[in-house]
Amino acid sequence: MSHDHAAHAPKNFGPAFAWAVGLNAAYVIIEAGFGFITGSLALLADAAHNLTDVAGLLLAWGAVVLGRMHPSTRHTYGLGRTSILAALINGAALMIAVGALAWEAIGRFWSPAEVPGSTVLWVALLGIGINAATAMLFMKGREGDLNIEGAFLHMAADAAVSGGVVLSALVMMATGWRWVDPLAGLVVSAIIAWSSFGLLRSALHLSLDGVPDGIDKKAVQQWLEDLPGVASVHDVHIWALSTTTTALTAHLVMPNGSPGDAFLDETAHELEHRFCIAHATLQIERGDGAACELAPDTVV
Repeated sequence: MSHDHAAHAPKNFGPAFAWAVGLNAAYVIIEAGFGFITGSLALLADAAHNLTDVAGLLLAWGAVVLGRMHPSTRHTYGLGRTSILAALINGAALMIAVGALAWEAIGRFWSPAEVPGSTVLWVALLGIGINAATAMLFMKGREGDLNIEGAFLHMAADAAVSGGVVLSALVMMATGWRWVDPLAGLVVSAIIAWSSFGLLRSALHLSLDGVPDGIDKKAVQQWLEDLPGVASVHDVHIWALSTTTTALTAHLVMPNGSPGDAFLDETAHELEHRFCIAHATLQIERGDGAACELAPDTVV
């Protein structure tokens, strides 16, 4: 039996996350406030979008913090799965908020409100600066940490979304077309809905012990079957312990018996290196007795 845990101490991104959350939370308050004052749906939609930034940053930060916590007698895998639960709740809440914004934007097409384009312009420009600055906080650490890479890409994309709001403000200032604001609100809402749906779908998938995206179960099982001395493999399960850690259990049928701890350690190491599976538990069977009851794929 082999139990392998990721033992690499992650870099402390606590200060970076603290600055990022603080900056983006402040901007959400500023942007939402100006959105209500001016009646700009573009600003309100982008504020909702930037609220996803805060939630996403908190989720990534929480995953880092929870990943450092030790398992307990009550939670033997630790509390990493709370990050999946948080993502599920955030995704559902965001889809509801986007629906409300889209409904209001559709109504505004029939009776467009007067919106000061210059205010929308300057607030959105501030958003571009904050999102770009936040992305820079994660620039150096993104290559070695998928969690940090996700935070970086999210913030970089948000700077581009704020650019869309700037464009709508410029069009309103140049043409006086008030319907551009609700149109921008719909476009930004559609972008949020797309990313929120992906978040909701992924979180639901992981909460049901689905195989994490990017991992091919058949490829993993085939690689295990090709190991020296392995006759067959069954009862393979791959699931997420958190949004950043993946676990695997499998039964390896080895007629000559276990070749020793070195084989198990090397196999666990390769599973992490090849497939990003950091917690592997392997059961060795000789296959000379009664057939394993867990051998059929339809049995759990």
